[in-house]
Amino acid sequence: MYLSDYHMHGSFSFDTDTPMIDMARAAVKAGLDEICFTDHVDVCYSGSSVRNEFDFAALTRAYAALHEELSEPLLIRRGMELGEAPRDFAHAERLLREAADMDFIIGSQHQLSEKYGHVDLYFCAASDEQAARAQIEDYLTLVLSLARWGKFSVLGHLTLPLRYMNENNGLHMTFDGYEAEVEEIFRALIHNGCGIECNTNRGNVPLPDEKWLRMYRALGGEIITVGTDAHTPAYVGCHVREVQELLRACGFSYTCTFEKRKPIFHKL
Repeated sequence: MYLSDYHMHGSFSFDTDTPMIDMARAAVKAGLDEICFTDHVDVCYSGSSVRNEFDFAALTRAYAALHEELSEPLLIRRGMELGEAPRDFAHAERLLREAADMDFIIGSQHQLSEKYGHVDLYFCAASDEQAARAQIEDYLTLVLSLARWGKFSVLGHLTLPLRYMNENNGLHMTFDGYEAEVEEIFRALIHNGCGIECNTNRGNVPLPDEKWLRMYRALGGEIITVGTDAHTPAYVGCHVREVQELLRACGFSYTCTFEKRKPIFHKL
């Protein structure tokens, strides 16, 4: 079994100050074969205007230093999590041009629409099921536009709103009732040659979970990565093995890693 963690953050992400070397050493300790750092490169922050810069040159220097410092065998790819592209697709494309040497791009949507003031899902506490369903509908509309744009490798954590609604706010929401919307998203991704991520969600319910993984596979989806979304060493590689078993049960034969934005398939 080839073990990879294709969603992890280091000190170039705004929401952690963990050194990359600490994350890489945790990957070695977890028995991983390959990792990809996917630090946040967001078009904008929650509720804010467009973000105009990212220091890709500094990131390149950090990777060089990392390879010099890490003595253990570990394949390290360069990636990024491109957030909130629907806010300004032209600006997102400029960021992608600046990041031309990346191996892998996660396309993620963390915010709701202008109707909600572009608030980050983390801060958007739905008080009841009706409010939560309205937020899910808003979110899925944005994700569909992201999938139709399709200038990334995989869609990140499709069912992300459920992490905050259920784990943080004590609700019991699902995406049930949104089968048509999710199918349309999957079809757009497959048409554009994109895949999806199965996010291990720190050992909680995977994002997305079995129902949606089976739908994606039944529609012909093959490209899938496994990532923990780790921001600290404690979660690097967390439940990667269990998620690979889930993927096998859902009909997948391979997981993917990436080199120069091209998928590499590893048999489960």
